[in-house]
Order: sequence, then structure tokens, then C-alpha cells
Amino acid sequence: MQEIWDALAKRGHEEYGGELVTQLEHGVQAATLAEKEGAGDVLITAALLHDVGHMIDVPPGASIATIADKGIDAVHEDVGAAYLKRWFGEEVLWPIRHHVAAKRYLCLRKPGYMDELSPASVKSLALQGGPFTDEEADEWLKQPFAHEGVRLRIWDDLAKDPEMETPPLEHFIEIAERVRKN
Repeated sequence: MQEIWDALAKRGHEEYGGELVTQLEHGVQAATLAEKEGAGDVLITAALLHDVGHMIDVPPGASIATIADKGIDAVHEDVGAAYLKRWFGEEVLWPIRHHVAAKRYLCLRKPGYMDELSPASVKSLALQGGPFTDEEADEWLKQPFAHEGVRLRIWDDLAKDPEMETPPLEHFIEIAERVRKN
């Protein structure tokens, strides 16, 4: 799993898509929010690594902001889940793979949600298909880890605070090691 932590060390200092935090700060903040809410190790790990696809499949010198500016959805959720598959099971991977779908779901079903999205998140929403239709939302909600995906999405939205205090990355690495598949 050292490869994951090396990727975070290499690309984690980069800006997080027009937000006031870095990629690494964003992941650690999401994991901190999950832990504070009493989530288990599996969901804390998913929160930490939910955007790893931004750090492993982006060309050198590019960022998620520059890719989105070109009208490209990098499908980072799929890239990240595929990358993490050798270390984690579906209980970690599903919320990661579906945290974008959870945003689309919340845009439809949570009143006022779209008004709370950051400008960067609104921009990426358009590239990701926009809000779900009622039919899409109903089908998506039937999936086995949909509620975990929604929880992860909410932490994702909140994990953009440049003043937030968090434990060090090493704290969350220990948690991730506990849920690693053998």
C-alpha cells in the first residue's frame, strides 16, 4: 500500500480544483469529518481516499481544475476505485466509485443542496451529468452502499476549510491498514 501514500506525497500538495485546500488536506479533512461523525474504519478510509483518482491519473503539470476547464470529466471516481481495488474490498470502493453519483442524487433530493455547492463543484456537476432524474435516483438508492455514498459525499462537500484542524495523515494510514484486504 506504500504506493498509495507515495502518490499522496507526490501530488497531495496540489490545489484541490479551485478550492482553498490541497488535495491531501481535502482527503484528510473528509476522513476527519467521517471519524468525528462516528463512521467505522471502512468509511473513514473511503473518505480519505475518495479523490485519489485525481492524483494518479492526471498528467504532470495538469490539475483537476485545468482538466475541468477543458470540459473533460476525468471520471476520477472510477479511476480511483480501479486503482485501489488491489488493496480494498467493495465496502471501501463502492462509496468512492459513487461519490459523484451521490452528488447528483443529493442535487435532486436534498432541498437547497445545489445552492451549497462550491463554484468548482457546480462546474464539475455539469460535466458529470447534472442532477439525477427521479428514476435514476430511485434506482441508485437501491444499491447496497448508497447510504454510505451519500455520507461520503456530504463529508466531501464540507472538506474544503483551510482553517480546519485534523489529525496527521499517519493517523488515517493506520486506519486504512486495518481495513486492507489480505
